[in-house]
Formats: sequence, structure tokens, C-alpha cells
Amino acid sequence: EVQLQASGGGLVQAGGSLRLSCASSGFAFPDYAIGWFRQAPGKEREGVSCFNSADGSTYYLESVKDRFTISSDNARSTVYLQMDSLKPDDTAVYYCAASDGTIGSSCLNRLWLDYWGHGTQVTVSS
Repeated sequence: EVQLQASGGGLVQAGGSLRLSCASSGFAFPDYAIGWFRQAPGKEREGVSCFNSADGSTYYLESVKDRFTISSDNARSTVYLQMDSLKPDDTAVYYCAASDGTIGSSCLNRLWLDYWGHGTQVTVSS
């Protein structure tokens, strides 16, 4: 069973940085997709960034391009989301999610992800 544990959230001033971590375990197959999602109060959960392990393809929400970077360690146990130049609009609960196999840009679509971890709160003050 795939398990995901997100951590690294916190309170930061606008313009600051945070790095989120997603510790994963239990993948039954060598190829997978992992994504970061966020949900602000009163809004739908949206895909922020994701990648496919088979080809290393990465995808980003337009509003976070050039500010956020997704990466994975070689052991595939942890995925990171480096968030720079944070804005108050980035405030949300952030979740990591995963799917077996390669799903291309669909890894930004929450309906394509089968496994979800608990969220971590990110608050950006103005």
C-alpha cells in the first residue's frame, strides 16, 4: 500500500521561501507519478506541480512557474517542492498525491491520483 507523508509547511512572509517534503513508500511498480496539490478555504483543490518518474517530465500550474520547483531524490523515497517568492495567494493546505504508472500532464488533475497524504498548512502573510 502506498503511503505518503507531507511536511514542511509553516508561516512565512511574502517573498519568502519554504520547502515541502513528501515521504513515500509502498510503490508496487517502478513507474509512478507524484504531484503537489493545494486547497485554499472555499476553493477547489488544484494541482500545483507534478512529475512522472519514467521520463522525468514535470508540470506546473501557470501561476507558480518560475517560483516553484519539484524534485525527487534518487532513492525515490522523498519528493520536494521548493517554493520561492511566495505570495499571500499561495496560502493553502498542500497535499502530495501519487499514482502508479506514467500519466503525463494528467498528474496535475486530482482525479488521476490514487493515493493521498495528509496535508500541510502553508500560510503567507502580506
